[in-house]
Amino acid sequence: MPLPTIAITGSTGELGGRVAAGLAELGIAQRLIVRDAARAPELDAAVPVVASGYGDGEQMREALAGAETLYFVSGREDPDRLEQHRTVVAAAKEAGVARIVYVSFLAAAEDATFTLARHHWATEQAIRESGLAHTFLRSSLYLDFMAFFAGPEGVIRGPAGKGRFGPVARDDLAAAAVAVLAGAAAAGTGPSPHDGRTYELTGPELVDLAEVALRLEAASDKAVRYDPETIEQAWEWRRELGAPDWEIEGWISSYLAIGDGSLEKLTGDVEELTGTPPQDLEACLAAHPELLDQLGAG
Repeated sequence: MPLPTIAITGSTGELGGRVAAGLAELGIAQRLIVRDAARAPELDAAVPVVASGYGDGEQMREALAGAETLYFVSGREDPDRLEQHRTVVAAAKEAGVARIVYVSFLAAAEDATFTLARHHWATEQAIRESGLAHTFLRSSLYLDFMAFFAGPEGVIRGPAGKGRFGPVARDDLAAAAVAVLAGAAAAGTGPSPHDGRTYELTGPELVDLAEVALRLEAASDKAVRYDPETIEQAWEWRRELGAPDWEIEGWISSYLAIGDGSLEKLTGDVEELTGTPPQDLEACLAAHPELLDQLGAG
């Protein structure tokens, strides 16, 4: 029996798992590209296919053979992340994939402030240069991460100044991706209405981190505050964590991107794709109250 022609990566994670579940609810068959078949979600019409990682071009090519559409969730933070992404793109082309739906970032640009946004831009370029049909889903920062930013101490610390941004819930990102992939499934190897499109997926409002802190405090009844840092202060205590400099630079530059206005953007793309307005912070926390467990006792 041939494998499903929609290939999904990241199905064992928070975003990809939501997308896989959404496709299953629509009755769309899918192959789940995973490192370990035992960890793949058990979903109707979903077939796990094993590939050891994005960096293994041969295994990725075999896993993608016969697929028409690849939903490509960006890889974990790693010094070789961009090269892994390029390996996936090359494997997709060699396997005969017709299109890639890539999970990118709102501020993707060659000279982006946020280091990972530069990686996303370079991955988009590799996809364009491959000649494959493509859709880019550029998402803002996750609403789901706001409580994580505060952590058990209830303090959001970073050099973001008073910058504003429009964080978006992973539920909304998944629903948008499902809409794009459903269109691709209907199109097969023919043109999809989403081919060549770049969607900028944001929440419904612009907020700064001071406001996020106040709203987390109101939702949790725990003390939360925002302490804006200088770049020097941000580096000092994060180096004490023992993380490598490339990883710390990624963390800090995400705050800098808020501070310099790179993420100060709202769009209607979530509602265009899903037919439903995106969630605000309170709605996200109501849907996932476990997110508040990351906050301290106050």
